[in-house]
Amino acid sequence: MSTRHYLDHAATTPPRPAAMAAFSAASTGQNASSLHADGRAARSALEQARDTVAECLGASPSEVVFTSGGTESDNIGILGAARAARAAGKQAVVAVSAAEHHSVLDSAAQAAKEGGRVVTIDVDPDGVPLSGEIEEIAAGVAETPDEFLVLGAMVANNEIGTITNTVDIARALAGTEAHLHADAVQAAGHIPVDFSASGAHSMSISGHKFGAPMGIGALLIRRDAPVQPLGFGGGQERDLRSGSVNVPGAVAMATALKEATEELERSAQALVALRDRLIDGIRNAVPGAELVGPEGRGESDRRLPGNVNMLFPGREGESMLTLLDQAGISCSTGSACTAGVAEASHVALATGFEVSDAKSVLRFSLGWTSTDADIDATIAAIGDVADKARRPDVARSRLRPGR
Repeated sequence: MSTRHYLDHAATTPPRPAAMAAFSAASTGQNASSLHADGRAARSALEQARDTVAECLGASPSEVVFTSGGTESDNIGILGAARAARAAGKQAVVAVSAAEHHSVLDSAAQAAKEGGRVVTIDVDPDGVPLSGEIEEIAAGVAETPDEFLVLGAMVANNEIGTITNTVDIARALAGTEAHLHADAVQAAGHIPVDFSASGAHSMSISGHKFGAPMGIGALLIRRDAPVQPLGFGGGQERDLRSGSVNVPGAVAMATALKEATEELERSAQALVALRDRLIDGIRNAVPGAELVGPEGRGESDRRLPGNVNMLFPGREGESMLTLLDQAGISCSTGSACTAGVAEASHVALATGFEVSDAKSVLRFSLGWTSTDADIDATIAAIGDVADKARRPDVARSRLRPGR
């Protein structure tokens, strides 16, 4: 069997052995809401996991609400805050950048269907929301007594890896009745994350992005943040997320997050070296290939350590994906949540590329199992793949002005 090279860690990263061992040990079949000794043991394991997640992310244990993953956490953080505003007699103004994950964009769209107003924030060429627009939106809401601002912003972009400072956004909201939701799904376990210092009222993480099994995540949310639940039942998890809690998943996620956090500095250095070598190798093999997002070099590095998003002018991204897959290399055309649908990357469009260019994007993402061999194989294959995927009707793609 031929060797496979996995470069799609942003979609999901392989589970860490320690996390799976913890999952197995915690899989007793007991309900943490039961009052007997077995149930109390499950509750103890759950609360230990909550303590660990809080410690790793600069939160208080009471601020950690376990969910099924990043999408549910984003839904509660955005739509739940909008519904709370409406229940308080105010109109929710939901502001999201054009480069957000679909779980945030679609939550905003649902809020609009329920009577809210959605405002789209433009981003700069690197995908960072424009601060001037945020300040303008906040000032407008501050002057309107019957409005409440719900703003969603990524800590790190899932497609192009851009890191955004949420503290700057929170500062722009000062003096405005607002709820800031930070999507840290791609950030947790990969770069330092401190909820208490972020300025956010809520923050989402997803376990399978840093080595836990799928189906477990968390919403970090301040105790004073008004948010309504989206589902109803037994009132578990602070009445925000009803349903029997996934104790083995929570224990596994806490284990994976602790391991990822403890090795964060060493892992980031190793991944940056692999990332930059892959960028240079692709540029040498495919003349005209362009990095989407920040350059990511030096002390001002604003790109995730493991993210490489490249635009290949005049090529079909879907064709390149298929050819690379045949060569034993797994990558993505953008967000895995839209895989199988031949659409232009909405993030590339938001940063200023034309539709034809946005369909020529590939995302290579690295993680804790990535090796030099993965980079070598990709660099060796990319030139031939790019030649085969060239669109015959496009001699040269038009890049953004000044890029």
